[in-house]
Amino acid sequence: MPVKIPDKVKVALQGSVLKVEGPLGKLELGIDPLIDVKIADGQIVAARRDETQSARSRHGLVRNLIRNAVEGVSQGYKKDLDINGVGFRAEVKGSSLMMTLGYSHAVEFPIPTGIKIAVEKLTHLTVSGFAKDLVGETAAKIRKLRLPEPYKGKGIKYTEEVIRRKVGKSAVASGGGK
Repeated sequence: MPVKIPDKVKVALQGSVLKVEGPLGKLELGIDPLIDVKIADGQIVAARRDETQSARSRHGLVRNLIRNAVEGVSQGYKKDLDINGVGFRAEVKGSSLMMTLGYSHAVEFPIPTGIKIAVEKLTHLTVSGFAKDLVGETAAKIRKLRLPEPYKGKGIKYTEEVIRRKVGKSAVASGGGK
């Protein structure tokens, strides 16, 4: 399946490196030696050099990595996170994200280059950028700072994530044991 190149995106193949440049940024992607990449007629086509198992397995991967790079520099990616808990909040200070997550100290998270973090309502974060893998990795690292717990739901979770809640302890009437 060919990957269509949008109007604002420039793609160049130099040896085994595919360079993708768009309005949001530049990405370089190393191409697997088992895959041939051709740029023609506003499309990028990835094809296998042979029919070995490893070439077949890497073909789809390389094609999707190319598609993610082209889509990232033209539209970008974003992940939304929610912070739940009494007194839990976040704010951006300079090049770091400061969070109060119920610990005895504030947690400081340095924002990687190429990533933008926007805080709305002190409890909603939006992680955005043009590299899909970096956006997902950054969101996962922020979530890992305080994983959501199943009893009260306190912690950091993805907006679309559903936390399965547990009932917790209930008061059991004493049976008059001897």
